Amino acid sequence: MTSLANFVVSAAPPPRARSIAAHAFLDTIGVTLAGVGEPAARAVQRVTSEENSGPCGVIGTSLRTGAANAALANGTAAHALDFDDMCFVSLAHPSAPLVSAALAAGEWAGASGVELLDAYIVGFELEGRLGRAMNPRHYQRGWHCTATIGTIGTAAAAARLFGLDVERTAHALAIAASESSGVKENFGTMVKPLHAGLAARNGVVAAQLARAGLTASASAIAGAQGFLAVMDSERSSLDGVVADLGTRWEIVDTGITVKLYPSCAGTHPTLDALLDLRRLAGFTFVDVERVEVGVDPIVPTILIHDRPTTGLEGKFSMPFCAAAALVHGHVGIDTFDAPHLQDERVRAMQSRVTMRVDSTLDASAPPLTQSRVTVRLHDGRVLTAEAHGARGYPARPASDDELAAKFLSCAEAVLTRDEARAALAALREIETSKDVRALMMLLQPA
Repeated sequence: MTSLANFVVSAAPPPRARSIAAHAFLDTIGVTLAGVGEPAARAVQRVTSEENSGPCGVIGTSLRTGAANAALANGTAAHALDFDDMCFVSLAHPSAPLVSAALAAGEWAGASGVELLDAYIVGFELEGRLGRAMNPRHYQRGWHCTATIGTIGTAAAAARLFGLDVERTAHALAIAASESSGVKENFGTMVKPLHAGLAARNGVVAAQLARAGLTASASAIAGAQGFLAVMDSERSSLDGVVADLGTRWEIVDTGITVKLYPSCAGTHPTLDALLDLRRLAGFTFVDVERVEVGVDPIVPTILIHDRPTTGLEGKFSMPFCAAAALVHGHVGIDTFDAPHLQDERVRAMQSRVTMRVDSTLDASAPPLTQSRVTVRLHDGRVLTAEAHGARGYPARPASDDELAAKFLSCAEAVLTRDEARAALAALREIETSKDVRALMMLLQPA
């Protein structure tokens, strides 16, 4: 535990890592602004409004509250649309909890932009190493890594921003190990975005408790009855995955996947393939007899809704997402609203979409990155496409213009166009910010 804490306290991230982290803040704050009106986010805001005073802001609202509650509210909103980024090493949505916890702890501490980015990075690095040790077994057994591994990462970020020493940082990480939870059976419900909020809040609370003198076991993560053991880790220790902390940077080597569709990442390679086929072959949904989608073994454990009845379930339904893409020619935030969900054309199309595990896909590839799509048309044509990753993935990163367009389309859900553009400009210069509190003022509408 001491070696992990040493890294959290003293790591000096390289410029490339900070650049990637800055993009993560931009993207995550955008989807948070878009998510503040979602039912899950509203429910959390109602609870946090009971403590409507404090130094920290709830993005997209006028609420001010304590650091833990702000992290909870912002983390839930950030994940409410499932439009936030992914990491295929931790198998988590890293930024929804990390950005939310860092903003809350940073606003409390009056942190600079560089301090905010460095805190995010050390949390991300711990999550990456835990992911390498624990997955895929941990994820396959039903744990939601955004909530479990994410809680350790957010505790690291908050501890760094609170200025904890090595001993208290170690306690914060150990406390977080006992706070971690989150089961995948709740995918497709309002609890899934809550997982991100809870991870953000619990990490902040762990650091606050450690700062106040609460102590914990030095073997809480790797001990015989510690985090790795009880949460079905693939490996029984962190040996071999933490030795290069501070010399190799996971955020640089494997990167972050930015979502260009507001649905589960497991749908993205298929959506890219289908939309490309639709455009290149010039067919529409009325021409389609059936669609067959081959995926890796992890995807069916996530896309668990065959015939979704809510928008949240639709985000975890391959038949619905594929059908919507074929009918509308795109997948956006409004794809998952009630009128689109009840569209008879989409309903008819989704009954002709099947998903199965394809054993011929590359078993060495990261989960959720591959798809083999076959579209059979009424005129007898059979169209096929393979996807290895999707647009927005590290190998095909979103451009600055794509990130800006996504941010503005999300931010204008609650900010005026001028406010959204001012926020975008500030986020593009986050590394030069002297105090995160000035940035937060731009993220709360007048």
